[in-house]
Amino acid sequence: MIKTIDPTSISQPDLHSILLTAIAPRPICFASTVDESGNVNLSPFSYFNVFSSNPPILIFSPARSGRDNTHKHSYLNVKEVPEVVINMVNRPIVEQMSLSSTAYDRGVNEFRKSGLTEVPSEKITPPRVGEAPVSFECTVQQTIELAEEPGAGNLILAKVELIHINENYTTDGQLDTQKLDLVGRMGGSWYVRASGDALFEVPKPIRTKGIGVDALPDGIRKSNVLTGNNLGRLGNLEALPKVEEVNAIQEDDEVRMMIKKIGANTAKIKDQLHWLAQQVLISGETNKAMTILLYAESL
Repeated sequence: MIKTIDPTSISQPDLHSILLTAIAPRPICFASTVDESGNVNLSPFSYFNVFSSNPPILIFSPARSGRDNTHKHSYLNVKEVPEVVINMVNRPIVEQMSLSSTAYDRGVNEFRKSGLTEVPSEKITPPRVGEAPVSFECTVQQTIELAEEPGAGNLILAKVELIHINENYTTDGQLDTQKLDLVGRMGGSWYVRASGDALFEVPKPIRTKGIGVDALPDGIRKSNVLTGNNLGRLGNLEALPKVEEVNAIQEDDEVRMMIKKIGANTAKIKDQLHWLAQQVLISGETNKAMTILLYAESL
């Protein structure tokens, strides 16, 4: 059952809660800025992402307060000094990052409050976070106020001028997703950790175009065993296996043993072959999985 909501029919806090819980996980922009007097501010924002690589543009949005409609200090600072360091947040600093989100008075240095290390930037004035796995020195290209009501966003378009990478988070000179141990923002007080079993790989669609789920035989598309994710992986194949491959798969040890064990029950054999194909698919052998499924279709 679907509940449909007109965003104009509910309060701003309720709408805020729905948006931030449903649209997640969100990467965190840990922004360090300075005002025209040189006072440093450090604050996290989860309205954030990368939007271009040429030129390299990051965008974050310090929204107006939902309580009193005031602007965030970070936004006021970049209006005075259009520069920002965007520091990435990983598990080792997530608690200190959270502490820095406290609504301290303007002029209070959250580096000191959170216990994080100020490291001088090379091209801009605001310092970077020494403990961050990656930091981006940026110049602010544009600011866009979306509205003047409580909760309204203020887009800050930041061009990357210099990148600092802690090499402890690299493998063979490249950033290593598993080592980074990044965190993302969820709804309420929840975060997600991008490490361990939370990480999984999905092969990118091939450049020559996959066959698509619609090209799969009906018996495979309507399988009682295969999931939508399984079908998506199969649809990424460039072509169906050849007839010779399908004929040869019946000599595979696992296939032969399964058929021998089940006996003459064709329907049960098909279900078990679909189950076997699913396990093979999970192991990364997509073409073999498809071959098993096509053999099941031939029974």
